Amino acid sequence: MRLLAIDTTSTAGGLALLKDGLLVEELSLAEPDGYSPVIFGAIEAALARCAWTLDSLDAFAAASGPGSFTGVRVGLAAVKGLAEALSRPAFAVSNLQAAASFGNAAIRAPWLDARRGEIYGGLFDSELRSLAAETVGPRESWESSLPAAAERIPGDGLPLAAAIARIAARRYSLGERPDPMSLDANYVRRSDAEIFSKPLH
Repeated sequence: MRLLAIDTTSTAGGLALLKDGLLVEELSLAEPDGYSPVIFGAIEAALARCAWTLDSLDAFAAASGPGSFTGVRVGLAAVKGLAEALSRPAFAVSNLQAAASFGNAAIRAPWLDARRGEIYGGLFDSELRSLAAETVGPRESWESSLPAAAERIPGDGLPLAAAIARIAARRYSLGERPDPMSLDANYVRRSDAEIFSKPLH
């Protein structure tokens, strides 16, 4: 089983190729000016290094957020387009769930910088099942809501693409085959356009 996963939700994204559960290629993508001009070239180069073709892939996955609104859309759109064209399943994976995979405790509390003095926070068990709704707000408020035994996991800077690939591959092995068009963004926070828009009269 071959799977391609991408993370374009922050300025330090990544790309990963997985074969039968083993990581065969991992590439960092640092694009502070946006991923749209480079993402397909990066995918093509990674596949070429492994002597793979697009149609040899069995599934695709993308980070669904939370993160940069534009970055989330770019990654999901790329995966949707490729998977739809090839009639393959595509998985959307939460960045916070991916970050939780780097923990060791029974209860894991990953977090990501959300800017404006806030963080995105989540709570997962050791099987990466969500124990609480993902949230955004001051870190102190989120920390005070956590179980005492929860392992805090800072997700910024972690190579999330490989973790996203492994989570998607596990779901694939359990029989999931998501329709690419069903993929949805996991923004958690509303966009500035929504926050500052004025109601029409």
